[in-house]
Amino acid sequence: MRVALVGGNGHGRWHRRRLAAAHASGTIAFVGVAEPRPLDPDPPLPAGVPVFPDHGSLLAATRPDILVICTPPATHLPIALDAVAAGCDLLLEKPPVLTLAEHARLAATLSAAGRACQVGFQALGSPALDRLRAAVASGDLGTVTGVAAVAAWQRDDAYYARAPWAGRRAVDGALVNPLGHAVMECLALAGGGAVARLEVERYRTRPIEVDDTAVLRLTLHDGPPVVVAVTLAGEEFVAGEVTVSGTRGRATLEYPTDRLRLPGDPAPREVPGRVDLLANLAAHRANPAGVPLRAPLAATAGFTAVVEAIGRAPLPVALGEDVVADIGTGPARVRSIRGVNEVLRRAAGDLALPSELGVPWARLPYTENDLQTTGTPARQK
Repeated sequence: MRVALVGGNGHGRWHRRRLAAAHASGTIAFVGVAEPRPLDPDPPLPAGVPVFPDHGSLLAATRPDILVICTPPATHLPIALDAVAAGCDLLLEKPPVLTLAEHARLAATLSAAGRACQVGFQALGSPALDRLRAAVASGDLGTVTGVAAVAAWQRDDAYYARAPWAGRRAVDGALVNPLGHAVMECLALAGGGAVARLEVERYRTRPIEVDDTAVLRLTLHDGPPVVVAVTLAGEEFVAGEVTVSGTRGRATLEYPTDRLRLPGDPAPREVPGRVDLLANLAAHRANPAGVPLRAPLAATAGFTAVVEAIGRAPLPVALGEDVVADIGTGPARVRSIRGVNEVLRRAAGDLALPSELGVPWARLPYTENDLQTTGTPARQK
């Protein structure tokens, strides 16, 4: 299986490391990298793997079976279309595209060409997620009344200086990029229904164009309510917890670690055996009917609807120094919101927005209706 990578720096370094290991084991042939800037020396490429200045020259020279795309989100669609025309299947980093129109165009192109696209939501390969879905389907939790996620990370000044697009409108932000996994996990557990209503409160602690703290509430046409409460300005680190509540109990999945606590469990337990998305894509390519994709493009339509709506939203509310405290100095400085972890847990527990909880710094949400039906123009409360 010939595999190439577009975008070798930044998060692309993670892909380079994994592709190099698979190449060394003989699982794949790592045939090339496209990167317009000088390639970071760490990790080193396997001997003989060439570097190209753009994806066009890479595709022409290497003819890969699978192309891994790890570039700024706004570039995903044109690169993906060229790759499909060249006969590639795709491993496409999240967010896959930025609008539902782009999502539909890519889906139609893949279908016409008979090609596959896996999206880089690694947590969808989790066996703990499978077990939780099975518990929901069997009625162990009763009727599901809500799905909610909490995550509190800390991102420093260096994080926002890592790339020209970092902190830029419509291509970054807590909900869209680093904590997009929380949104996708919730949508998957809620049944993947179309989004009927979106309400979101977005906040920022620094002069960026996107949120570093947000609470999102989704009403689905067919499924329970979803709340995602996340921050990159946390007081204490919370890796990422998704809780499914039902009339007979609740279950919590720590999605980055595959630790699951079902009703009756005394403590969370790790569920080993996460499926590698590239390996799954390769197996699907060899046996499309027998091996389903773990994170197919079709499963991400709801996520794309959220991304598109956030792209139409106004700039996040800038929080003042009265509620923001600095942790550390220099490039390692973190801007932290006082009391934010408690606010996020209350929002997730009550399926509520901070403005509904009386949080002093909260503002009324941005709202859209029928995101995946009519594309109704945005409306702000």
